Amino acid sequence: MQGMKMKALAAGITLLLSGATFAAEVPAGVQLADKQEIVWSLGTEVPTLDPTMTTDDSSSKVISDLFDGLVTEDTEGNIIPALASHWETSADGKTVTFHLRDGLQWSNGEPLTAADFVYSFQRNADPASAAPYSWYLATANILNAVEITDGKKAKETLGVKALDEHTVQFTLTQPTPYFVKTLSHPSTFPVYRKVVEQFGDNWTRPEHIVSSGAYTLTNWVVNERIDLVRNPKYWNDAKTVINKAAYLAIENQTAEYNRYRTGEIDITSTFPLEQYKQIKKERPDELLTMPSLATYYYLFNLEKKPFDDVRVRKALAYAIDRDVVTKIILGQGQIPAYGVTPPAVAGFDAPVLPWSKLNQKERNQKAKALLAEAGFSKDKPLKFELVYNTNEAHKKLALAMMSMWKQSLPVEVDLANQEWKTFLEKLAQKDFGLARYAWVGDYNEASTFLSYFESKGMNYSRWANPAYDQAMANALAATSETERNKFYQEAERIFSEEMPAIPLYFYTKTVVKSPKVGGYSTTNASAYRYTRDLYLMK
Repeated sequence: MQGMKMKALAAGITLLLSGATFAAEVPAGVQLADKQEIVWSLGTEVPTLDPTMTTDDSSSKVISDLFDGLVTEDTEGNIIPALASHWETSADGKTVTFHLRDGLQWSNGEPLTAADFVYSFQRNADPASAAPYSWYLATANILNAVEITDGKKAKETLGVKALDEHTVQFTLTQPTPYFVKTLSHPSTFPVYRKVVEQFGDNWTRPEHIVSSGAYTLTNWVVNERIDLVRNPKYWNDAKTVINKAAYLAIENQTAEYNRYRTGEIDITSTFPLEQYKQIKKERPDELLTMPSLATYYYLFNLEKKPFDDVRVRKALAYAIDRDVVTKIILGQGQIPAYGVTPPAVAGFDAPVLPWSKLNQKERNQKAKALLAEAGFSKDKPLKFELVYNTNEAHKKLALAMMSMWKQSLPVEVDLANQEWKTFLEKLAQKDFGLARYAWVGDYNEASTFLSYFESKGMNYSRWANPAYDQAMANALAATSETERNKFYQEAERIFSEEMPAIPLYFYTKTVVKSPKVGGYSTTNASAYRYTRDLYLMK
């Protein structure tokens, strides 16, 4: 854990962070606006507001305002206590015990207890729930998580138990240095059992939902808007400033920016690429570019021919000019990606991959040779469909990829765009050959990017490689950051030799923000910006 005024979590040492705070920190002399109501643009419709079922950034944004976990992030992305006040780790590193804050309540006034965490984690692991992030519990190495999700053990055997109403204990299969970081992800947040069991999939409707975060849900109009109001039962409500928050689903970036210009939106989700220079000139203090823990891919489905052939995968990866993508098409500081893990990840040194050292002419030559070896030619071109979710930037990039491939390779590419929710369903059902994809880190450590491609990971590519899995297992067992980094580098090299996905670029996060919004971090590489940390100035 970096950046905080705290020591690393050491075996047998209780972590006491009662002095660590989060919420809106209003500087002295700042005059607050009389009306504390903020409007965010999400860019896409939210598929779910159920923490256990979330997989996407838009859902996670709203869920993180509605719900809290044992830990959270401060404005710089450091892990700090949330529903837990402190925790300790056993001498062998395999037991982590969290102590809840006194007087925690759900938004309906009912007590929030350790049993709520046990129920919620078991719900996530239970195959009957079909929770898309059940694999995450295995990545966190919670005892019996793999066996439960595989249907081999009962959910009650999961290594999460309530020692009493205020104490939650996790048993791990092995010491996991990033374990506490994993608990900042929304899929680990507790849910209120009574409404889940009473209303099923409808429990997140405004008339039913019970939440634990800084805000409660009052309105949800699909494909239009979501409205939240401040939760007076929230444990840190006294330090919350924003009274109401709205989230608008606007997939067209030009429409989104126009609504920002009229004052309807306070913070955009992105901006129109073609207007970058104009916006930068007209609103230099409102256009914010920040580091990001995110990688943009094109993801192969290895169960679909011809993508079971590594030569085809490598050929398509090599034939993309990433300098053109990052400097000309995008042009906001994005970094060409030849591997999985972004440079903004703490403590990671990327290996030098041979194909990254070639110039584009050399890569194109290799791509042609590989595709010829795989049996494709002008008379027998490679034909495939590239699927992406509806978004002008994704469309523009997909068109550029199609052009690059056609210039150097015998290929015929069809482009297919899908509405966001449908797109996610296609990915989950493995109903694609090549799909636009991105991974936003769930915590600030290389494993959140590399573990995705493990056999036990989320891994929509259906790639499985024993050597890769072993490298990740060795990294987990490493006793120093230097040794762990060595195994992460090995995993990166194996990935580049097998290419189950095409790394395209590492993100920067760019938004347009109203100057009246205070408390918004411009240095945090994490995806999260919480409404509870913000305030509006006069």
